[in-house]
Amino acid sequence: MTKNTEYKNFHQPWFSYSLKTCFDRLGSSPDGLTTQDAGSRIKQHGTNEIKRTERRTPLRILLYQFADTMILILIVAAIIAGLLGEMIDTIAILVIVVLNAIIGFSQEYRAEKTIEALRKMAEPFAMVKRNNKMERVAASMIVPGDIIILETGNIAPADMRLIESINLKVDESALTGESMPVEKDTQTIQDRRADLTDRTNIVYKGTVIAAGRGTGLVIATGMTTELGKIAAMLEGEKEIKTPLQRRLTTFSRKLAVALLVICTVVFVSGLLRGEQLSLMLLTAVSLAVAAIPEALPAVITVSLALGARKLAQNNALMRKLSAVETLGSVTYICSDKTGTLTQNRMTVTALYRNGKLSEVTTGENKPKEHDHLYLALALSNDATVDKDNNIIGDPTEIALYTAARDAGYDKEKLIQQYPRLGEIPFDSERKCMTTIHRMPEAKIVSYTKGAVETLIANAQGVLIRDTVELDLEPLEKAHRKMTANGLRVLGVAMKRLKKVPEQPLPDQIEHDVLILGLVGMIDPPRPEVHDAIETCKNAGITPVMVTGDHPLMARVIAQRLGILQPESQKMITGKDLALMSHNNFVRDVENIRAYARAAPDQKLKIIKALQDKNQFVAMTGDGVNDAPALKRADIGIAMGITGTQVSKEAAHMILLDDNFATIVRAVKEGRRIFNNIRKFIKFILSCNFAEIATIFLAPFFGLPIPLLPIQILWINLVTDSLPALALAAQPPEKDVMQRPPRDPQEGLFARGTGLYILIAGLIMAGSALGMQVLAIRTGRSWQTMVFSVLCLSQMANALSVRSERIVLTGGTMFANRYLLGAVVIAVGLQMATIYIPFMNTIFRTQPLGIADLSLVFGFSVIIFFCAELWKILRNN
Repeated sequence: MTKNTEYKNFHQPWFSYSLKTCFDRLGSSPDGLTTQDAGSRIKQHGTNEIKRTERRTPLRILLYQFADTMILILIVAAIIAGLLGEMIDTIAILVIVVLNAIIGFSQEYRAEKTIEALRKMAEPFAMVKRNNKMERVAASMIVPGDIIILETGNIAPADMRLIESINLKVDESALTGESMPVEKDTQTIQDRRADLTDRTNIVYKGTVIAAGRGTGLVIATGMTTELGKIAAMLEGEKEIKTPLQRRLTTFSRKLAVALLVICTVVFVSGLLRGEQLSLMLLTAVSLAVAAIPEALPAVITVSLALGARKLAQNNALMRKLSAVETLGSVTYICSDKTGTLTQNRMTVTALYRNGKLSEVTTGENKPKEHDHLYLALALSNDATVDKDNNIIGDPTEIALYTAARDAGYDKEKLIQQYPRLGEIPFDSERKCMTTIHRMPEAKIVSYTKGAVETLIANAQGVLIRDTVELDLEPLEKAHRKMTANGLRVLGVAMKRLKKVPEQPLPDQIEHDVLILGLVGMIDPPRPEVHDAIETCKNAGITPVMVTGDHPLMARVIAQRLGILQPESQKMITGKDLALMSHNNFVRDVENIRAYARAAPDQKLKIIKALQDKNQFVAMTGDGVNDAPALKRADIGIAMGITGTQVSKEAAHMILLDDNFATIVRAVKEGRRIFNNIRKFIKFILSCNFAEIATIFLAPFFGLPIPLLPIQILWINLVTDSLPALALAAQPPEKDVMQRPPRDPQEGLFARGTGLYILIAGLIMAGSALGMQVLAIRTGRSWQTMVFSVLCLSQMANALSVRSERIVLTGGTMFANRYLLGAVVIAVGLQMATIYIPFMNTIFRTQPLGIADLSLVFGFSVIIFFCAELWKILRNN
């Protein structure tokens, strides 16, 4: 009979307790719980499910899209334009508002599915021992103290302390990111600070039984499991606003205040000059509508959408459109090792055989003679080839199979010559496996491979060619060197048998063996990643490796790729990080380049510490454990091939090829997009300021109001549409990846943008007012000419602002054919207002002669040459 014991899971180091202690603390026994006990524990602990918090309804998500300051300004502008009878402007603005709302809604609604994906990461039923017999129980009804039977292919329904393990291997990649299946046992772990990945007697909810079988005592269910803790972290983490979102929010608020002040001044000053009340009211309101850059959300949306499309073609799928721009702000890329920096394919790279340690290169190192080492790699191997000639099996076995085949030892052929007569399977206590084969002349040989220490302890010597060497020191020295190089090392041995034993026993077969050699394996770096790392450094981006792998292997890969410079930078382990205070970690975090054995919550800690140092962080991940950090990161990047659904739902971007180099290409695209958005802001605000300055300054020179309300709105419509949108297609500057990342705190008007807007706006206003003075004095159609100069000078401004280099000599004149086409169309539309009779009536214009039109074009290009001169002065 069991008793119901209340416990606090978060404070229980179950892996360090003996089985008796676990049973006692849980009030359970090897016979399992009774049905009555299970029922009472359901009431006490709740069901074994990932809990839902209150979710936002689709209507709430949709309404939230209209709460942005810029969107509210646009809605007001649409209403004002409608009251003025300008229905085209009203419709255009409302279309922009609705489009942005739809895009924002679809992104946020999709993100709400993240927790749902977590909830489904458990098997619906499990085999549970209750009332001292096996029962099939719904996974949601499992309680602490239950005993669960685990078999190959099962998904663990809860966190469990193992009470039986028979060749048990568990795939924990979804939880820890560890690529290799983890061998599990029942041994008590003495270190109470053992990392998640080192708790070999615990099986976690949501992980997959890769091989073997076992029995587990449930220690945690639902939200108290490791998976549940991650779900709680994910629920509690808020997404960080992108730099552009923050800048636009600040800009929109300032713009609203500025417009109110400017329009009030224009309205009052006009009345003081004796202008009609109705005319000044109409002019002030028209100016307000014209000054609002209503195309800004549209241009940003188009820029991001075009960028996302281009990224998708290059294996980077954007889940959240706003994140495209964030890529350009990234200062740190925290990347997983396995599969992203490396090939996710264990490969034999070193051999110790015949007393020599050598590197292995595909196509080389082929032994000329009959070689027992390669025979052992091929024959003592459970990897197989499927019908498509793909090698399937354990990653280590595949690596050994491939090394043997590359050396000319094909298992499929050899097994016919040297049939397997018996075997002793691998187990975690012996740490080796053995197969027995019939050799030529009816000889019997056993091949054993496994932990080097085990083989050395059971060896009578080392076989060097046909001689037995009794001194094991050279082999042990080679082992130490291979291990120091970050290699996973296996020993290979043989034994000649007189006959095939009826029942092969380890004590008989695996003792007094002859060691054939050592095999060193590593998951090698992707060949393109080293150059990508160098590109990052040139671009002022710091690459950091965060992995669950062994520190030695992590250090070797980090140094080989150029991520870690050992003389000046640090690598720490998860244990080191756990012992550091938050303040000490924040102080040192910018000097740490690699983390080994990192736990899930530590990945989140790394992100937060870097953000506390005002860094913009991209973080890659593929497991459930990465989801909170992916959500918290400025740009969360999930793996498309190896990533779990949960990590993909939480991420901003998905790498379709799991390749670090793709991230670097995406950063380049993000920089291009932000640069183009900044160019658009320079263009549209300088043009809007030119309109405001023209109307505001005219009275101070004794000039009549230069433009009618309808003309103001026309200029606004023409310049805010096609030319502005075409700037989104501008190619990147040649040195875009040789510049440091922009300061995350930097405003929209930094790097001379604000100054350019003021000066360019005044130059265009000066050109228009100069045209007005000349035309009035010479008796020309001054209002038509001013109207045209202001419109066409903005086209000239667009041609210059598109590049930071001199357009005429920098090879960028024809780089953006969309902009050239937009300028031609805009100029054509302006000509239509001058020369088409019915448009003369609408816009109060008059046809211009060749001389007048020449003056208009002459005054209009002043801004182009002034802007080019600005570039020369700035670059010098």
